[in-house]
Amino acid sequence: MSENRFEALVGFLVLAVAAAFFVHLTNGKNWFGTESGYEISALFDSAQGISVGTQVRMAGVPVGSVSGVSLDSETYYASVKMKVADGLEIPDDSQAIVTSEGLLGGQIIELSPGGSESLLSAGGVISDTQGYRDLVTTLTQALLSRLE
Repeated sequence: MSENRFEALVGFLVLAVAAAFFVHLTNGKNWFGTESGYEISALFDSAQGISVGTQVRMAGVPVGSVSGVSLDSETYYASVKMKVADGLEIPDDSQAIVTSEGLLGGQIIELSPGGSESLLSAGGVISDTQGYRDLVTTLTQALLSRLE
């Protein structure tokens, strides 16, 4: 009888670890669409590495996630919709930057707040953006500009 109890306990622990790992991998994403917040958007010349679910941060703190990425047919820029936390006040002159999470990490969108008294509301657009630039491209451009 104690052997069955031990096996049941081990099975339960394996399931608990698997569930914790799944929650870690999904980064706490809300699968039922009940996440509160409001949507803003931005146009980027390059949204390389950005997809639905990509984290949006301000001062390194997660404040939302990407809810949609599409190509703007008029400007041919990447239109990125972001859902940010209710109560987060974002000045309308803020900047949105596609950056790397770390040396080996994926991309994130970092919001850099401006100094304006006017705030973005639901549906607002951040006009000051900077698309993703990888390290190799940046170094190559710097070297080429020195050669000219």
